[in-house]
Amino acid sequence: MDRTFAVAIGGAAGQGVATPGDIFAKLFARRGLHINAYNAYQSIIRGGHTFLTIRAGIEQVTCFGDRIDLLIPLNQDSMDRHLGLMKVGSAVVYNSDTIKPDARPEGVQFCPLPVNQLSKASRSKVEQNTLALAASLKLMGVGFEPLAEILTEQFLRKGSKVVTENLDIARAGYDYAAANFQPLAHICARSRYPIWTGKLMTSFAQLAIDLILVVPLLAACAAHSGGSGVGIPKGFSSISLRCSVGYLETSR
Repeated sequence: MDRTFAVAIGGAAGQGVATPGDIFAKLFARRGLHINAYNAYQSIIRGGHTFLTIRAGIEQVTCFGDRIDLLIPLNQDSMDRHLGLMKVGSAVVYNSDTIKPDARPEGVQFCPLPVNQLSKASRSKVEQNTLALAASLKLMGVGFEPLAEILTEQFLRKGSKVVTENLDIARAGYDYAAANFQPLAHICARSRYPIWTGKLMTSFAQLAIDLILVVPLLAACAAHSGGSGVGIPKGFSSISLRCSVGYLETSR
């Protein structure tokens, strides 16, 4: 029995694939699911194709798999490339103003979002990401409050106005999905897990090096100075703080 659920987001570099991917990962982790994420990209130069896959499961997920339960193509190229990966019972959430899919695979639900209508003809090109994210979570049976919490965290540094704008657009996508699309089977759990990223693991490794090498050196210097005291190097305290904040942030 397949006990995993895979979300994939495809688009051109610069279209904002990473942000909705981060939000999906946090939501899965906060629901107590194990995740395995893989980001495939041709180039970091703006315009190159990027494809992020996040697979979540109740038990440990050891690979990102080869079939997708939910696809969010941000451009026509991503739709054309990856539509063949969809499994029976899956869904594709896309901007119907700019993307035109080919023939629908058997058992796959197409979920077109009228982005211009829902965003009230906004000029922002990333609002389709928030709309698609919110609509996808509704399809998965996730309530709006967890999404609102993470969007607030994500955009708080940009000011309350930006937070409100994103919450409003997310609500529009969420409600549209509720009224027009069929829900998917979804998986849930209660416990929480931290999200281990490469940056976070590097920070912990650096902290371990500091503890092994720097702290004994400081103690030796203090003893040599007759107990007058030696200050902690700036780099050490900075790394420790970054590591601690990163861990607490992902464990919330």
